[in-house]
Amino acid sequence: MMKKSPIGIFDSGTGGLTVAKAVKKELPNEDIIYFGDTAHLPYGDKSATTIQSYSIKITNVLLERGCKVILIACNSASAAAYELVKEYVGSKALVLNVIDPVIEILENSYQTKKVGLIGTLQTVNSEVFPSKIKQKSLDVDLASLATPLLVPMIEEGFIHNSISYEIIAQYLGDERFKEIDGLILGCTHYPIIKSDLDEHYQGTVRMIDSAEAVAHSLRNQLEKLNLLNEKEDGEDQFLVSDFTPAFQKAANLFFNREITLERYPLWE
Repeated sequence: MMKKSPIGIFDSGTGGLTVAKAVKKELPNEDIIYFGDTAHLPYGDKSATTIQSYSIKITNVLLERGCKVILIACNSASAAAYELVKEYVGSKALVLNVIDPVIEILENSYQTKKVGLIGTLQTVNSEVFPSKIKQKSLDVDLASLATPLLVPMIEEGFIHNSISYEIIAQYLGDERFKEIDGLILGCTHYPIIKSDLDEHYQGTVRMIDSAEAVAHSLRNQLEKLNLLNEKEDGEDQFLVSDFTPAFQKAANLFFNREITLERYPLWE
């Protein structure tokens, strides 16, 4: 691993761009290689075995391109494939997920409090959050709810309008979420609708955004390992397993410029 090596980030589609953007803001000198597995999105309704298979293939691509970090910017893949990817990569690169930094926030700021979690079916059913809370013996009352309509809603561009407000109200109106102090956005797509979620609670519930948490955690780890890139402005590459207009539009919007996509099919 060298300082000038790139940071590899992957997700099933556009959601992980929230993580890539947060990483870029925190570490502007780093080169980023982002892989959006647009041919197989969303991961949230796939089996753990399928997600593991996709994750290893993408990890291979990022390792071939010399990445010093493999950042799994997807809660479903973090829940299903993190341990496997970590074992597979060994000492070749630093492997991070988007769940552990959130657990750290709970440990530091939410002891004795009630926290809601919204996520895909895969993330919620894996029970990765409750099991990590139990492992660390945290005194956090966690209420989890699978919200499978949110990702397709976001991918199709139904945000900040009456449709998104109605779907959000239906989900967040769930009994389990009564009197929560914080809400974990347990999918990297969800920061895109953070303002809509915040509006539902009129600012009374803190949004726990994994994108910001993971970018901060990554900086700390690179500093510790003396792997921060000190050269000026990093360059970025964007790979997709299939070209989609939605991904192109989202990438341009997130990075405020015309993004060049490279098609890299996983199976052909």
